[in-house]
Amino acid sequence: MTVRLRDVLGLLEQWYPTSWADEWDAVGLVCGDPDQPVGKVMFAVDPVRTVVDEAVAWGADLLVVHHPLLLSPVHSVAATSPKGRVVHDLLRAGTALYAAHTNADTAPDGVNESLARALGLHDSEVLVPTGSAPLDKIVTFVPVGDAETVRRALTAAGAGAIGDYDSCTFSTPGEGRFRPLEGADPVIGRVGDVEVVDEVRVEAVLPRARRAEVVAALEATHPYEEVAYDVLELANPAAGGARRGHGRIGRLATPTTLQGFAEQVAGALPATAQGVRAGGDPERLVETVAVVCGAGDSFLDDMLKVEADVYVTSDLRHHRAGEFLEHGGPALVDTAHWAAEWTWLPVVERKLVAALRERGDTVDTRVSTTNTDPWTFRVGS
Repeated sequence: MTVRLRDVLGLLEQWYPTSWADEWDAVGLVCGDPDQPVGKVMFAVDPVRTVVDEAVAWGADLLVVHHPLLLSPVHSVAATSPKGRVVHDLLRAGTALYAAHTNADTAPDGVNESLARALGLHDSEVLVPTGSAPLDKIVTFVPVGDAETVRRALTAAGAGAIGDYDSCTFSTPGEGRFRPLEGADPVIGRVGDVEVVDEVRVEAVLPRARRAEVVAALEATHPYEEVAYDVLELANPAAGGARRGHGRIGRLATPTTLQGFAEQVAGALPATAQGVRAGGDPERLVETVAVVCGAGDSFLDDMLKVEADVYVTSDLRHHRAGEFLEHGGPALVDTAHWAAEWTWLPVVERKLVAALRERGDTVDTRVSTTNTDPWTFRVGS
């Protein structure tokens, strides 16, 4: 069977829904035809020229990246600009580009979780839970013989997904009563007569973002001329629970010193010119570790509220880091942004290969090792 781009995107957006991205973010398909065949998929952190050159030379049909190409609005993608050149090179080669950024940061098997695993954390939990996507419930009333057709249409349109389950619906038998009036064209009954029909109440939850698609599927498959249904907005503060959120916190299998832990971090991540910086007493005992992928300045205040021995993140600024250490918080380990987030690439690669194998499909995959950290050398120590 030929794997299409839409097949791969369906899996990526099942694991890392675009609705989970922050409002300022720019995620999803950047270029490419959903119907195009995909035989080779490459994964990278940054959609920069060197990475695109690698993807094109390898013959990739799809390049999946973490950082968006067009995060800041642009009015042109002319080949005279770096971003425009990337777009032109991808289009000429027939290589699609897809970005999963903050939606992949917070998800299970996402960037934060991948970083925690790479650093050897056990029993890790979400550090700062994120708000869950709003949910609706749709309720409709269907003749018994048509209930299964309607259920399938609802779930195919996006209803009935709860955690690690799909096709979740609930049905209750009952009687429906109605009288067709002049001008009606009833499927069941006659104009002017009250009709009693054995019906099933079918209900399912759905992401609010899928409301229009689910209602359209209901109206297209329901046998009645006039479809009776309710759409109820749910209060779901705990939906998703603590499975999704920023950062992770867990424990090392064997406690060590801050010096020893920093060396473990350096050994677990791809090498960069920046290396690994640490702030705190080198002999401090480290057992409980908090991590946040990407630039983690904004979570320093949260770190003062958790029982962690060290906080691992990237791009810490001088004043914020100094003030944090003065307040007696955890020790700090600052890693290269690119290296920390690279740890997600092998994880999503394995997920894609396994999911396609279950369907009887295969693609060739490759994790780019091109170092796109902006710092290329350092002097002194």
